[in-house]
Amino acid sequence: MPKPLTDQDKRKQISVRGLAGDRNVATKRDYYFALANTVRDHLVGRWIRTQQHYYEKDPKRVYYLSLEFYMGRTLQNTMVNLALENACDEATYQLGLDMEELQDIEEDAGLGNGGLGRLAACFLDSMASLGLAAYGYGIRYEFGIFNQKIVNGWQVEEADDWLRYGNPWEKARPEYMRPVHFYGRVEHTPEGVKWVDTQVVLALPYDTPVPGYRNNVVNTMRLWSAKAPCDFNLKDFNVGGYIQAVLDRNLAENISRVLYPNDNFFEGKELRLKQEYFVVAATLQDIVRRFKSSKFGSTEVVRVDLSTLPDKVAIQLNDTHPAMAIPELMRILLDTEHQKWEKAWDICTRTCAYTNHTVLPEALERWPTDLLQNLLPRHLEIIYEINRRHLERIAKLYPGDQDRLRRMSLVEEGDQKKINMAHLCIVGSHAVNGVARIHSDILKATLFKDFYEVDPHKFQNKTNGITPRRWLVMCNPGLAEVIAERIGEDYIRDLDQLKKLLAFVDDDSLIHDIAKVKQENKLKFSAYLEEHYKVKINPNSMFDVQVKRIHEYKRQLLNCLHIITLYNRIKKEPNKNWTPRTIMIGGKAAPGYHTAKLIIRLITAIGEIVNHDTVVGDRLKVIFLENYKVTLAEKIIPASDLSEQISTAGTEASGTGNMKFMLNGALTIGTMDGANVEMAEEAGEENLFIFGMRVDDVDAMDKSGYDAMDYYNRIPELKQAMDQIAGGFFSPDQHDLFKDIVNMLLHHDRFKVFADYEAYIKCQEKVSALYKNPKEWTKMVIHNIAGCGKFSSDRTISQYAREIWGMEPSLERIPAPDDPRQ
Repeated sequence: MPKPLTDQDKRKQISVRGLAGDRNVATKRDYYFALANTVRDHLVGRWIRTQQHYYEKDPKRVYYLSLEFYMGRTLQNTMVNLALENACDEATYQLGLDMEELQDIEEDAGLGNGGLGRLAACFLDSMASLGLAAYGYGIRYEFGIFNQKIVNGWQVEEADDWLRYGNPWEKARPEYMRPVHFYGRVEHTPEGVKWVDTQVVLALPYDTPVPGYRNNVVNTMRLWSAKAPCDFNLKDFNVGGYIQAVLDRNLAENISRVLYPNDNFFEGKELRLKQEYFVVAATLQDIVRRFKSSKFGSTEVVRVDLSTLPDKVAIQLNDTHPAMAIPELMRILLDTEHQKWEKAWDICTRTCAYTNHTVLPEALERWPTDLLQNLLPRHLEIIYEINRRHLERIAKLYPGDQDRLRRMSLVEEGDQKKINMAHLCIVGSHAVNGVARIHSDILKATLFKDFYEVDPHKFQNKTNGITPRRWLVMCNPGLAEVIAERIGEDYIRDLDQLKKLLAFVDDDSLIHDIAKVKQENKLKFSAYLEEHYKVKINPNSMFDVQVKRIHEYKRQLLNCLHIITLYNRIKKEPNKNWTPRTIMIGGKAAPGYHTAKLIIRLITAIGEIVNHDTVVGDRLKVIFLENYKVTLAEKIIPASDLSEQISTAGTEASGTGNMKFMLNGALTIGTMDGANVEMAEEAGEENLFIFGMRVDDVDAMDKSGYDAMDYYNRIPELKQAMDQIAGGFFSPDQHDLFKDIVNMLLHHDRFKVFADYEAYIKCQEKVSALYKNPKEWTKMVIHNIAGCGKFSSDRTISQYAREIWGMEPSLERIPAPDDPRQ
């Protein structure tokens, strides 16, 4: 039974009664839409009032530009943030409906690949919860990240038709439709520069409300959809070509058709560049319109002049994907507003800021100049002029240093001339940040060293965070409640208060309650696995979990080698008292990434052998979690005991999954990489299982040379595992199935899996030993939860606001729609 209702809950409930309808003809989906629309009703009043509040107060606004927003489901998050959960639970219960069943009808909004897109979603939640006038701008992809099916052990992709049944959370805003131009040519006339003979695509905005946590603030995420103009291809009145002209409208509308499914990899396709410019051009028109039409502007000089733009507008670029915002803003200032270059450039740099998300060279965007010349000729001219002035400045600072000019140029010469988009972002922004301390240090020391030497003041760190609303209160209500019983509920807004749990670290009742919640979550997830994956697992085993995109640098292969080693040890000494483990690995591989797809096949192959070995029994099970996404993360993370964060030191910029596991009572086995470093600092290094090379060790090995064969020949258990993979032990029907993986690991492994193998195995032995002592394990868990405060996205966003955007966050509530106006 749900909690007893307060009077306020009962008032809310009255408006939910409309759900009943005609019981005989209504489907489950009808009830879901009825509930979603009922909850949405509670949003719109607050939404309108918030936007009205901004219009009147005219605060500085921040625009978060991202090609990805990995939002997941909206219903339960909205109920949590609006305090509607009790009322809705009670109403659905009285109608004989199952709330969880209704929630399961909602499709994930999978408009992202992984960390970068999910970070944007957490940031939107925090910006609203901190009362910032913030807008998320992106693309309304018709098809989000593909659905992953595992067929005969292999990944197969399926289109994600998430809008098939409609989306109750979005509102189309055709009145704000904007034209976006492509192709054409540039004319330099006495009246100024003109970009002419362009092809036009219309950008149609769809708005989704973003509620703050119980502060009555509702911000907006605006996603653009591509529409062909009515006269598309018809003005060329090709006789008899009318039907074809109408069919060709698809070409224009393909821009917002599908999310590119690459994570940490650059694919230089024209359609992707069109997407990047499309979101930027539409958004900047919107920003300028809103700036010029603000109420207080009309009492001044009607703000015809954009010279005060940086006082009222901050633009944050989420990686280099929206980098075209820099030349586009310059184009508007120069060609439309007729500003002088120096003034325009000052406005541009003071407005824009850039977040870097990776140091992997294959992920850095470098667009061929011939592609830009064809698609965006005016922007290429502007980029060349930015570069000319930039290099002129560098040449003055370092006379005769030709190599430095070459390294720092926005234009990379070679077989094919390319624009380095990261260099464009650094030069065109007033702030550049990495996403964890170690990552920001690496940027200053290596990737952007030359730029740091010239402009050290630009470089900052903003360690990533996660929203405690979705990633604790919503996905793990049992744990949230246990915490609230000890320290009150304020920690949900101020996660640093979790430190207060340290006073209870030896409290037997807290230790008992935390262990009990974890066991309940494990039982619930076991039932879910049995129902959906038809696998039975031992809920008393350690749940050892690695969920993230499949990538060589994340080293799922190191995990595989541990599984095989553990399997071989159990087979060798079957009567020993082994700590039982259920090892779960999940994540999607980019469709074109051969090695990543083969890694999935290896994991499923190991599972086929291990899970059917009667000697091993339920002491070791290996499960590949199909179609890992936000909604699956919300189920698995609260049920996990051990979190695998095992990337090669210096490769994972931050990670955010690591923070979610820590907050939900899992212990971490990990390298000193990304935010793991700061997690160890906050919780105490003795409360994480840290192993392996540090960044300095990796650097040293790069200099001296990494010889995989040396480890292979020196470590018998490693050799045995590799020989089993190579010899077909895990692929009896095709002995050489994994030859590409074996060859890579032995001869060209950039990520040095073998170099950390021994340390990893030893560290896993420590994990197994501690798990046998549940009380000490749970004490370590409490230390971890108590150290989580820093990793709230509220802290991250407060730092962005104060240190980059020049805005002040606030925990004030604004009046609710039914409150009297002040």
